[in-house]
Amino acid sequence: MSGTTDPSHISALIAELRRVPAFADQGQADLEWFVSQSEERRTEVGGITVKEDTPADTMFVMLEGELRARRENGPQDGPVFTARAGDVTGVLPFSRMKTFGVTGRAVLPVRSLAFPSGKFPELFQRMPELSKRLVGLLTDRVRSVTRDEQQREKLAALGKLSAGLAHELNNPSAAARRSAAALKDCLQRLRVVGRDSKLGPDDCGLLAEREEQIRADLKPAEYKDEFARVEREEAIQAWLESHQVAEAWKLAPLLADANLTDAHLESFAVAAGASLGSELTRFGTLLEMERIAAELEQSTARISDLIRAIKEYSYMDQAPLQEVDIKKSLETTLTIMHHKLKRGISVQREYAPDLPKVMAYGSELNQVWTNLIDNAVDAMKENGKLTVRAARENEYVLVEIADNGPGIPLEVQSHIFEPFFTTKGVGEGTGLGLDVVHRIVKKMRGLITVKSVPGDTRFHVRIPIQAAL
Repeated sequence: MSGTTDPSHISALIAELRRVPAFADQGQADLEWFVSQSEERRTEVGGITVKEDTPADTMFVMLEGELRARRENGPQDGPVFTARAGDVTGVLPFSRMKTFGVTGRAVLPVRSLAFPSGKFPELFQRMPELSKRLVGLLTDRVRSVTRDEQQREKLAALGKLSAGLAHELNNPSAAARRSAAALKDCLQRLRVVGRDSKLGPDDCGLLAEREEQIRADLKPAEYKDEFARVEREEAIQAWLESHQVAEAWKLAPLLADANLTDAHLESFAVAAGASLGSELTRFGTLLEMERIAAELEQSTARISDLIRAIKEYSYMDQAPLQEVDIKKSLETTLTIMHHKLKRGISVQREYAPDLPKVMAYGSELNQVWTNLIDNAVDAMKENGKLTVRAARENEYVLVEIADNGPGIPLEVQSHIFEPFFTTKGVGEGTGLGLDVVHRIVKKMRGLITVKSVPGDTRFHVRIPIQAAL
């Protein structure tokens, strides 16, 4: 109840209620009844208006002040809801909320009318027009929450993708930086040995010939383990010391990495003569620089591949609707997601030859593959087999994403495309990933289905070849 039978106070509450848009044109008798069934509540700044996990049994009409509500026992970055004077909040008619999911606290002194949800049936009969408006408010609230959660889902997915790409880019960029530093060391070493060599002009031709012979005969070093490599280093060091080469312990690892055999060393020694130490250092350093150059090429190529994949993934500088090569789209997504796949997932590709291109929104289609592959990897606990197939099926291109994880329980398979439905633990997913997939495929006039038994889960996505958008 309002807590007072003072006619003047009731009239004042009705006057305030009329300033709330949903109640503005309601009849006097109806508003008197509503006030009589409500409790006037006051909450000081910092006070709690509703508490999470308590029964959701009250609708609040805000007369004064402002409150903010958020889940205090959940993630700290959860959504925040604000209600101000003139708003209707709490439980609304036809809401399926059983308990409050948030705790509301007053940020300005709050005065409200608390109306019990148990009186909703009588409210529908007495004030049908108000009931329609309240249902409209509920619809708007669901739409707003869904939009916010979808945005958070996209940001979370973007964050995961960005972190993975940063890691993928960091490895080759760090390798390139190490290689550049190693090249500087090599150049400095060459300057020093250039001054130390006493090789005469007549011997340079013979040594150059021996170097080319050795270079042509060299094979990449393949030591079965670290002990074998150390053993070879020690053997080379002993050979160098027997030939009075200074600082043999420094030169031996360089020659072991170059995979020079005893025969190579003997052949080189004949041509180098007294300058054996400096000339071996020069030759070993040049071989090392070749290896470093190859590593630099591989590292920068990997960076270029990733940047190209990012550009293709997002379809930067390209029209939203365009001809899309499904195979290329899938491969780009697999490249982008390499950071998750490389940990323990084997990928099997089965692409039909001469797949037709489809008219589609390229970047959105990549979101579909990303969500399906990400879910498959999570289901397999990052250890299993992912199969990606693509083939033509009548007027569609059929894409199958399959995994050998535990499968989706039969009783929940019909719900997996519903918003906010998730089989993941608390804090691991919002339940919007497959909803996003479903909406994108539907937007393209495509079809998505799932078949799942333990050890075999298959998502089938059919994209029309000719756009019907």
